[in-house]
Amino acid sequence: MDIAEVARRSGVAASTLRYYEEKGLIASIGRHGLRRVFDARVLDQLALIALGRVAGFSLDEIATMFAPDGRPDIDRRMLASKADQIDEMVRRLQAMSDGLRHAAVCPAPSHMECPSFRKLMQSASDGDLAPREIMPRRRG
Repeated sequence: MDIAEVARRSGVAASTLRYYEEKGLIASIGRHGLRRVFDARVLDQLALIALGRVAGFSLDEIATMFAPDGRPDIDRRMLASKADQIDEMVRRLQAMSDGLRHAAVCPAPSHMECPSFRKLMQSASDGDLAPREIMPRRRG
């Protein structure tokens, strides 16, 4: 497939394909005139790159997911570590969501008078979102 066909089928811009090739993430198998030509398996490589990006892996980390021949060779420990990071991010985002929901209905005259909201602000300014226990759990 030439680069235009790969771009059309994958939804990845030709300029991005050239960048990925420059970074060593994909490799063309030659040229047809001035256009790069790729093996059909490049579509699977691009899908793995997209999955890695969505999961939060850097391009350098994604590059380690490929064997020298371009086939996937993914370190399972790296996947488990990223899953742990995502779990922590989910915990932090849930704490933020809980805090915002509390602030939206807090009966205090001002958010600045709400102890839970002030704890959330302090945690955010410290660079660490509060554990869920800071925000009162809704009973229902």
